[in-house]
Amino acid sequence: MSLALRTNSKQLARDPYSLARELLGWDPFFGGRQVSAFAPTFEVKETSDAFVIRADLPGVAEKDLEINVHNGVLSVAGHRDAEERKEGETYALYERQFGSFTRSFQLPDVADGERIDAQLANGVLKLSIPKKAEAKPRKIELKRS
Repeated sequence: MSLALRTNSKQLARDPYSLARELLGWDPFFGGRQVSAFAPTFEVKETSDAFVIRADLPGVAEKDLEINVHNGVLSVAGHRDAEERKEGETYALYERQFGSFTRSFQLPDVADGERIDAQLANGVLKLSIPKKAEAKPRKIELKRS
């Protein structure tokens, strides 16, 4: 069963739920899940020597990624382009996310924003932000009198 919609005086054959899927991200046959914009997940951890940030960025090319530090704020921005849909293709389920994202992190005073190491491998971004030397614990030797 299909429904014909009129667009720019052209007839497009559509199934009854395609408009709901495209506009609302809703499909009654697949749990009604709404697909949102691309929002990669991040983790931030602190070690004795550094702060380490990891982000899952599958399908994001290095050229589509921008990492900046300004006034103690680390920003990670990028985008993942949607795959081209060809005429005549229909999807029973389409949950993949595409689009642009930006995440910002306020760096603590002990972080050395001048020496950040960034690596993108196997779809995972790893940022290693070393701690300033004066922030690292050091042992104080007792002087003998």
